[in-house]
Formats: sequence, structure tokens, C-alpha cells
Amino acid sequence: MTADHRLLDMLVCPICKGPLTLLRDAALKPHELACPADRLAFPIHDGIPVMLEPEARLLGVEETL
Repeated sequence: MTADHRLLDMLVCPICKGPLTLLRDAALKPHELACPADRLAFPIHDGIPVMLEPEARLLGVEETL
């Protein structure tokens, strides 16, 4: 288990306290943490998750987690 996975296991959605899914960009670099229950994706800037609701984007219906 890598440090990314240990950190992900500790983080929860700030809104519903549910589990998060790590989303990666085309280069396989982590870029968002997504909450499937709330359909929100929280950005990761310089390796630091920004877990603020105003910073989150709404996931589109076509996006699967």
C-alpha cells in the first residue's frame, strides 16, 4: 500500500463523511478526490487536497467512479 492509498483511507467527504475515490488525469497523476454519494470532485493542488465545498465541481452524469 502506498502513501497515497493510506492517506485516501483517512480522508472522507467533508459534506457526507463518505468515502472518496481518487481520480487521475491522462498522465495518471492524481488530480481530484471524488465523492460518489454527493457527485462532487474536490481538486488536488500541488499534492494537497482542497476539501472545501465551494472549490468542488459537480460531477457530470457521464462520469463514472
